[in-house]
Amino acid sequence: MKNYQINETNEYEKLVSFFIENELEFTEEDAEEVPTDLVKCWQITDEDGNLAGAFVLAKREGEFICDGIAIDEKLRGTGLGTQLLKLGLEEATRQGGKRMYLVARAPEFFRKNGFVTVQRQEAPNFFECLTCPQYGVSCHPEVMRIELTDN
Repeated sequence: MKNYQINETNEYEKLVSFFIENELEFTEEDAEEVPTDLVKCWQITDEDGNLAGAFVLAKREGEFICDGIAIDEKLRGTGLGTQLLKLGLEEATRQGGKRMYLVARAPEFFRKNGFVTVQRQEAPNFFECLTCPQYGVSCHPEVMRIELTDN
């Protein structure tokens, strides 16, 4: 198995392309974007520099959100996604966050990591899904939240 490294990155657009390639995002033409403040981005690369995973931490309406997380399909189930998620949760906590929200296409992964499903109205306005052509067809996302602690 190859060696993988997690690093911070400023290449947000490259990560969005990775999310689209992994069918975890829609193309930018598909929906209107909700204003987002980027906080930090991480990428996982192999020893050849190939992108294998990505995580984007952002804020909307003053709340931390996971604005994107994806692992290359061949590497799902290896623990890399959990490592990325942990980095994002730790950073949000470090910055004084009380909770983190996300829209999950794979809710069981997030449930295993402490997230709970909430009503869309209980979350910041980041639910762009309603205007996405995948919504309700090939994608049935859940809005989720986790309470952060300083453990």
